[in-house]
Parts: sequence; C-alpha cells; structure tokens
Amino acid sequence: MPHSYGTRARTRHMFAKPFRKSGLPNLSQYLMDVKVGDYVDIFCDPSIHKGMPHKHYHGRTGIVFNITKSAVGLRVNKLVNGRIIEKRIHVRIEHIRKSNCQKEIIARKAANEEAKKKARETGVKVNLKRQPGQPKEAYFLQNPGGEGAEITTIQPLPFSDLV
Repeated sequence: MPHSYGTRARTRHMFAKPFRKSGLPNLSQYLMDVKVGDYVDIFCDPSIHKGMPHKHYHGRTGIVFNITKSAVGLRVNKLVNGRIIEKRIHVRIEHIRKSNCQKEIIARKAANEEAKKKARETGVKVNLKRQPGQPKEAYFLQNPGGEGAEITTIQPLPFSDLV
C-alpha cells in the first residue's frame, strides 16, 4: 500500500472522540465568549469537519486576533526549519477552548497588587518576587517508645561464606 500524505494522515487517535462522548458539541461551545487578545487552545472536534485546522495545530495555544460570524482568527507559533514563525489561521469556534495558561499569572498579579496596596497603608516593605521551594525546617523525631524508653541500635552481621 502506498504511503499517505493527506491532511488527516496519522490522526487515528488525535481525531477520535473518547468512549461514550460521541455526537455534536454542546450549545455552550457555540455561545463561548471570546474577545480579541484572549488565549485559546486549539482542540479539534472530529464531529465537525468544517473549519477544522490542520493536525499540526491540534493542542497548540493561540491568541485571538480576529472574530468573524462563525470562526475565530488565531496567531499561533510554528517551528519551521529551526525558526519560529507566527502563523495566522482561522478556526471555527467548535475547535477551540479557553486556555488556562494565563490563569496563574493573572492570579499572581492580583495578589501582588493587593500586597502592594497593603504595604502602602502599613509602610512595610514587601517582596513580590517568586521564591523557589525552600527546604523543610529541621526537627527532632520523638522517641517511638515514649519518654525514657531505650533506643536499640541494630548492627549488621559480618559476611560469612557458608559453602
């Protein structure tokens, strides 16, 4: 059999819905609120063939630059021959999801603004930089036998060849 180079070649699992999840998308997918500048994940819905992006973009994150009646224009980075090119593609609304990639950054910004406001009121300097995970504090392990119980030290036996 000749080798296939079609647009949907080698997408057997990529464009397959999970078990008992077949059928058309929910109405909430069509009513999804999308604005210019939002981060969205491209996730192809195999039940809708129209407006489906190329398999390369499946699972990628893009930024919305245009909104039309039934589709969304996205800016997506693509690695081509060792350089990253910003591609502009239009994808129907069924094939995108809201991205959570900025959720942690937005939460940290809000927490930093709150900390800065509190620092201005109290006059205390606050460090807003992220810190790496610090080692645990040292502690003494309690004697398992209770207070005053004797601790037994176990020594290994020397090796003896019993042939």
